[in-house]
Amino acid sequence: MIDCNHYRRALLSEPRTADPEMLAHREICAECAAFTERLGRFETRLASALRLSLPAKPAANVVPLRNAAAGRSHRGRWFALAASVLVASVAAAVLWLAGPRSSLADAVVAHMAGEPQAWSSQGPVPAERLSEAIGDAKMRLRPDAGVVSYAASCEFRGFHVPHLVVQDASGPVTVMVLVHETARSPMDFDEQGYRGSIVPVPGHGAIAVLTRNRTLNGAEVDRIAARVLGAIQWTNAPSASH
Repeated sequence: MIDCNHYRRALLSEPRTADPEMLAHREICAECAAFTERLGRFETRLASALRLSLPAKPAANVVPLRNAAAGRSHRGRWFALAASVLVASVAAAVLWLAGPRSSLADAVVAHMAGEPQAWSSQGPVPAERLSEAIGDAKMRLRPDAGVVSYAASCEFRGFHVPHLVVQDASGPVTVMVLVHETARSPMDFDEQGYRGSIVPVPGHGAIAVLTRNRTLNGAEVDRIAARVLGAIQWTNAPSASH
């Protein structure tokens, strides 16, 4: 089964695809179904914009200030300018459609490469180190979250966030508490050997949960995310900005 990022990249290259695997993914993924609808609306507006044309000659009540050759040159420059604006608009729209949600998952996965030792830690971290790691997020972690074998306060997109590894029956699971990020709805991802989920936390940003266990399906990853989220006790009031 393809993942959301693969679906969206493929759809942007072929919006009218009838690929059975793409259609099957759309049926079970509400986020990608909404993405498809937004892309369809954009395609309709773009087609309408491309049908716009200039009049072949000036209106009768307009006195031309230049000769015909100059007029043709002016129209050519106008069309070139309009085309460049249209290309820029298309590029911006594509980045808006495809970028915000996938870029957060990409950034989380990329962060993993900088701390490979986190996965090999086994024993529980000292309580003092855990408190230091999660202090910036204004939270506490109850024991039912599982054994925390790694804890650090990491710089991520301009802020320091808790980076934890929690031991689960399925193996180690990385948890990043992203209090400065905003996620509108849960998003599962499968990238570069990591399977995970980004879960919105109203008033407290989001959490990202990742595993390297390829046998886990999306529902099991979501189960782990729910368990960790349920073990978090926030020590500050929810922010109205999230």
